[in-house]
Amino acid sequence: MRVLVTGGAGFIGSHLCERLLGDDATVICIDDFSTGRRRNIVSFARHPRFQLVEMDVAATLADYQVDRIYHLASPASPV
Repeated sequence: MRVLVTGGAGFIGSHLCERLLGDDATVICIDDFSTGRRRNIVSFARHPRFQLVEMDVAATLADYQVDRIYHLASPASPV
């Protein structure tokens, strides 16, 4: 299964990416790192079924053929 995770370098998104990889999914992580952190994905960034795409989620996603999308991209709450 091919899965796209927006906000994949955030706290929740990175944990989801890690879990999906553990479930044998191919994961495409999209993040612009406005609030996500590279340190959140360092433990699996070189995994053969993991792809990091650094871009704004507002850009088109038409180029990615996936079976499922998890949309977690959102600025972190200031509170």
